[in-house]
Amino acid sequence: MAKWGEGDPRWIVEERPDATNVNNWHWTEKNAGPWSKDRLKELLKNLQISQNGVDCKVTDVDKIEGEASANNRKGKLIFFYEWDIKLKWEGRLVGGKDAVKGEVHILNLSEENDVTEVDMTVTIKGSGEEAQRVKTFMHNVGRDEIRKQLKEYIRSLKEEFSKGLILPKKGESSVKPDNISTITSGFNKKINMEPVIAPKTNQVGLKLDTKTIELTETFQCRAQEFYDAMTRIEMVTAFTQGHVKMDAEKGGKFALFGGNVTGEFRELVPGKKIVQFWRYKQWPEQHFSEVTFNIEEKDDHTLVRLKQDLVPAAEVDKTQDNWKRYYFDSIKRAFGFGAFL
Repeated sequence: MAKWGEGDPRWIVEERPDATNVNNWHWTEKNAGPWSKDRLKELLKNLQISQNGVDCKVTDVDKIEGEASANNRKGKLIFFYEWDIKLKWEGRLVGGKDAVKGEVHILNLSEENDVTEVDMTVTIKGSGEEAQRVKTFMHNVGRDEIRKQLKEYIRSLKEEFSKGLILPKKGESSVKPDNISTITSGFNKKINMEPVIAPKTNQVGLKLDTKTIELTETFQCRAQEFYDAMTRIEMVTAFTQGHVKMDAEKGGKFALFGGNVTGEFRELVPGKKIVQFWRYKQWPEQHFSEVTFNIEEKDDHTLVRLKQDLVPAAEVDKTQDNWKRYYFDSIKRAFGFGAFL
């Protein structure tokens, strides 16, 4: 086996014009937060919506909270974004006496939902027949126009903001379009680990029979890259293909696979070790296992040893299969950490 950066053509990467991160082998990330806030304000503020004798306008973007990033792994672009937005608007009937003012709350603009499914509430200040007619207009017509602007934000995030994340190869002045493949974080293609259905019994006062799982897996990556894949929310989102909640610090909580897997980080040693309290939703209430990942970088690969204590005996086989299928194989597919050819 060749050592890192030596001889073996499977590990030789092409030089790049800037001499950094050759062939984009490593995960690279670009923070899209500040750019996204500016772009959303540009698209939404002063948006005019007029039709059928009603004139409305978004007067201000009152709140934008959340985050966004664009990531590159070996020529694949992965996008993560999640925003909570509040807009102020006003409108009036043509010939009406008073302007109607209100708010639009965009609850969760993210890969979890298609733009057409994003929750959006319309409220008004005041009452009366004219006010209700204007509100109905904003609910039926205004929301569609706002969705068009949100769709434009997503397009520009993926096509404009991400420029420069993939660099040209040696001898090329630019990146050819067919050299780029784009994937999303997977929110619209959720994966849920298969539940184990067991008869419900009263567990109070009963001793649960548990066993220990020990697995070993090799990954074609650096130790730190595997560690990042397990602790960086955008990378976990990419390989689980579902909405992720995660606070990667000691005592931080996590929830994956639609809430089927939950737990807490107990120890984090970058590039070397991860210890978690970990439970599967179908397990007896409040029962957690303890999972330890020992990560060891070798000459030409990274070896990961997983030990999981206190697994309910009836679910050992299914849990082993799930580690292989939903974690290890998915990580290899998502980031190119697969076995040698």
